[in-house]
Amino acid sequence: MIHTKILGTGSYVPNQIVSNFDLEKLVDTNDEWIQSRTGIINRRVTRGENTSELAYKAAIKALEDAQVNAQDIDLIIVATVTGDYPFPAVAQILQRRLNCNTITAFDVNAACTGFIYALNVADKMIRSGSYHKALVIGAETLTKYTDYEDRNTCVLFADAAGAMVIGKAETPHIEKIVTYAKGDLEGLLKMEGYPLKENFKTPKQKRPFIEMQGTEVFKFATSVLPEVVNTLINETEYTMEDVSLIVAHQANKRIIDKSARVLKVPIEKMFMNIDQYGNTSAASVPLAIDEAIRHHHLKRGDVFITVAFGAGLTWGGAMIRY
Repeated sequence: MIHTKILGTGSYVPNQIVSNFDLEKLVDTNDEWIQSRTGIINRRVTRGENTSELAYKAAIKALEDAQVNAQDIDLIIVATVTGDYPFPAVAQILQRRLNCNTITAFDVNAACTGFIYALNVADKMIRSGSYHKALVIGAETLTKYTDYEDRNTCVLFADAAGAMVIGKAETPHIEKIVTYAKGDLEGLLKMEGYPLKENFKTPKQKRPFIEMQGTEVFKFATSVLPEVVNTLINETEYTMEDVSLIVAHQANKRIIDKSARVLKVPIEKMFMNIDQYGNTSAASVPLAIDEAIRHHHLKRGDVFITVAFGAGLTWGGAMIRY
């Protein structure tokens, strides 16, 4: 039987830091309001680097960490909702920039759960025996789609990329991955697309931005996060005591705090870096995993859970032995 494991990780964030005090100059908000409701202090914003550039820089670091050449990769999956273009996909741009062979490369759109979805697909493709090493990336330039006149959303979103190289293993390391979806017909978290034509003419439309019903999204997130963790515990041989760390999507500190209380785990077991990076959607989980490794919160042999939730509505998670 073929198993999979993490070979290496990497991440990249833009240099420009936007603080809560910077946002005070743009909208009716303040540092205390933002921190108390989100836990965010700073976030990174791109200055001329599009999604494929962020993905490329994170990919280079992950390949170096894995000690794998780009030519050894035979699958690239990029999770993003903010591609450079509607098409081609970021993964295809990345394949050319990395000078990989003419391999399979495609994007996945599952919003903030995108990296978990991409990891699930890559894991199954390697387990099938048809692929050997995959580069899985979450990359976003969310600030392209952020309305800086909307104080409820502009304080949240930021830009980043995280990458992971996975490959074959003799024993299980990526133990279990679960993904779910429930169509968001109510429009709790969305961004409008191109309008349909009317009599072959495009109707006038204001530039679309991210729209969110924050209270309802909070209720959804605090429900599914503990649910996924419990599912992973119940469907594997591990107990909560075996889990060294829970790396959740960094959407809101209050979501993570409440989930820790529901799960009855110490808050120290919940990795958090939202204070410095904000909500980076599909980049959030791989960025957090890479930071947890770099800062020695995770070491080889440790068991950790990663979980995400987002627009779609989508959610999911993974039980991994690093």
